[in-house]
Amino acid sequence: MITIEIKPDIFWVGAIDWAMRDFHGIATPTGTTYNNYLIVDDTVTLVDTVKHDFLDVGISNIKGLIDPKRIKNIVINHIEDDHMGALESYVNLIGPENVTIYASAKGKEGMSKFFDTSRWNIKAVKTGDELKIGKYTLLFIETPMLHWPDSMMTYVKEAKLLISQDAFGQHIATTARFDDEVLGPCLNELDEVLIDYYANILMPFSKLIKAKIEQIQKMGLEIDMIAPDHGVIWRKYPEKPLKMYMDMANSKALLRVTIIYDTMWKNTEQMTLPIMQGIRQEGVDCKVVKLTTTPISVAITEFWKSRACLIGSSTLNNLALPSVAKFMYFLLGLRPKDRLMGAYGSFGWGGGAVKWLYDMFETMKLPTIKPGVQIQYHPSLDDVKTCFEFGRNFAREVKQYNKGFE
Repeated sequence: MITIEIKPDIFWVGAIDWAMRDFHGIATPTGTTYNNYLIVDDTVTLVDTVKHDFLDVGISNIKGLIDPKRIKNIVINHIEDDHMGALESYVNLIGPENVTIYASAKGKEGMSKFFDTSRWNIKAVKTGDELKIGKYTLLFIETPMLHWPDSMMTYVKEAKLLISQDAFGQHIATTARFDDEVLGPCLNELDEVLIDYYANILMPFSKLIKAKIEQIQKMGLEIDMIAPDHGVIWRKYPEKPLKMYMDMANSKALLRVTIIYDTMWKNTEQMTLPIMQGIRQEGVDCKVVKLTTTPISVAITEFWKSRACLIGSSTLNNLALPSVAKFMYFLLGLRPKDRLMGAYGSFGWGGGAVKWLYDMFETMKLPTIKPGVQIQYHPSLDDVKTCFEFGRNFAREVKQYNKGFE
């Protein structure tokens, strides 16, 4: 690996995981990165480590710059394995008596659940605490539940650099280390993977995210670079992830309906086309996602980007299809808000999927348009017309609902 100097005497010393295709259930078609940063100052400081699988890469990167035993401080912004997994090996290499570890109080507590820390020197820090390491001063900012209770950020004051751990990161593997090195259409891909990360991990914490960004803004920090623990570093557009996070925290969404469905004998699938056409007839955009051919994390992201969503499912044993049920339970855990919902589907004799879906919407406390549409067996010409009109009516309601967010 080649280390990258991101600011004077501050280096990216992380690892690229080109082979990762699933990260906690999130589809990662290009892979991901494990970013960490070495500050070569009077007191050499390492911010975060790498996933243990990439220990040799991480150590090699540091050795290309300095003797690792010169490291005197290790800051752990987040204790999840992909950031802290190699910590014990780093401490043993340096010598536990020679290094001080800085983490939030919850981080210090959590470390003891992963490692034997009895011989370690760990200092708990809180928002506003500073650590002078030479020409640079580190300012710690606690960010609990972004996305674990221990999470925090480290701001390098003189460098105007925010090392933001998981926040503002993206699961993407690329030879580019900076946003302005990602060219052409791929720059839009950065937006997509940023949204993907937020939707699948941070959606439940939107209220906390908004409050935390507002707190950072009130602190008056000058930020001209954001260095997250996954993906590329925001060098040219540091304001972009901040704005996108605030927009998402404020429930900004596209005037669009995402249709997410699965089908048994294609009857529900044949309902989907006229519903989509009815939505488009009213001038509302529409995205169609079939669950058996789409990773759940992608479906979640498409759900999140749209102001409204229709869920379609055939009935199986008086319930929704397993793929639809899996999606709904994943969504339940993300605690979505401000999305208008509806349901449709086919059945053979007893029905039940559409009712089950509306019960789930109620459990999530999401607004709905009732009743949904359900047809028996194969849709007739009259059923097709019913589906088309259902789509038109749903789109009208979506336009009205969306006015509350303009």
